[in-house]
Amino acid sequence: MTLLLALKHRGRTLGRAYFAVQAVAGALWWVGVFTLPQVREATLGGLDPVLTAALDIPLFVVASGVAATAFRPAVWVATVWTACVTVAMMLYATITQEAGWGALAMMAAAAGSVAAALLIQTGRLPTELVLFGPFAFHLARPASAARNAARTGLQIVVFWGLALGVVPVIIATVEQRWKVSLVLPEGWANGVRIAGVALFLAASALGLWSAASMSTKGEGTPLPSAMPRALVVSGPYRLVRNPMAVAGISQGVAVGLMMNSWLVVVYALSGSLVWNWVIRPLEEADLAERFGPAFEEYRARVACWIPRRPARNN
Repeated sequence: MTLLLALKHRGRTLGRAYFAVQAVAGALWWVGVFTLPQVREATLGGLDPVLTAALDIPLFVVASGVAATAFRPAVWVATVWTACVTVAMMLYATITQEAGWGALAMMAAAAGSVAAALLIQTGRLPTELVLFGPFAFHLARPASAARNAARTGLQIVVFWGLALGVVPVIIATVEQRWKVSLVLPEGWANGVRIAGVALFLAASALGLWSAASMSTKGEGTPLPSAMPRALVVSGPYRLVRNPMAVAGISQGVAVGLMMNSWLVVVYALSGSLVWNWVIRPLEEADLAERFGPAFEEYRARVACWIPRRPARNN
């Protein structure tokens, strides 16, 4: 109980610290808007800065500062206002092709505000809410290796098509529409694309190897709704604990490099943060409950992201 209270206290402290930083950042941004035409054009476009400031300074900057004291009404005023402005800025940037950087900044602020508000309100983030529908943990039904492999193959087609195809195309299109692309010299751009292709091929090979190991040796699939019935510690799993996550994130980065889209790269790297801090703790808690000492020994021996150097025998 004491540990739980300490964790909640730390969570609330982090939430308050975020709002304090947001208040300072917002104030500095408004200084930039009124003193630097480049900042005003990049983040507000054709919007009237005076009218916008009249609303945003009290509801965003001041409210964030007050929210840093954990005053609950200010927390929700700042959070709701930030979310509303984010939606408005996204629509404005999409329609007018202006203020794209402002839309991106507000998207980051909205995500941070929601997380900070939850931390102040409850002391924690309700990460367990991500476990719904196809993402809820369920053991795979007993099936042959061939059937598990077929189901895994279908999952790969759907996941790769959406996460590595549809979503990156949407992100890259928005990046172009909002005029927030980073243009590389032609020689650099070609080199980046080639590096992306090489990384994608290597990551895809790792992903397929991992999926094959999961379906044939784990008696299940990579999807949480049909989790493996056996603990897999061979193949790529002897190198890192979740090679499929390593492969998927690397594939996303590779797609971003091939498309010359820095936002797609950010999308992929953001996925690594979500997986590491939200999904992984839940997944490993489930594995520890189901496999007990066998998983604890495996977790102590094998790293999560980067393979460890083998211990030398004296």
